Amino acid sequence: MAFSDPVGDMLTRIRNGQLRGKATITSPASKLRQWVLDVLTEEGYIIGYELIDDNRSFNSLEIKLKYAFGNPAIQELKRISKPGRRVYSNVRNLPLVRQGLGVAIISTAKGVMSDAQARKNNVGGEVLCTVF
Repeated sequence: MAFSDPVGDMLTRIRNGQLRGKATITSPASKLRQWVLDVLTEEGYIIGYELIDDNRSFNSLEIKLKYAFGNPAIQELKRISKPGRRVYSNVRNLPLVRQGLGVAIISTAKGVMSDAQARKNNVGGEVLCTVF
């Protein structure tokens, strides 16, 4: 099944999985999804993920969700740049999520990274999503 917004689909699966209290969820695999999951893992919002190689036509990702005292580690997960409306930002105008307590995930020419890393590397790009 083809998705018009694969990253948005993965974020919705994470959101729904945490609302149901699941330990792991699965999502179709792609490099962009893996890069977004790398940032979420580095920032401590998920435990990690594993690439599952099925003998079918597509691979999948098994994402291990993180909870703290029974509550999800991710309180808010919001898609910013959508296929119908792309949102770009230069380094001076990168969004600050909840006065710096959250993270914005940015797709730059140097790869997918958090807003703090983008400021450190002095690059802007497409704002994929925000996490708090």
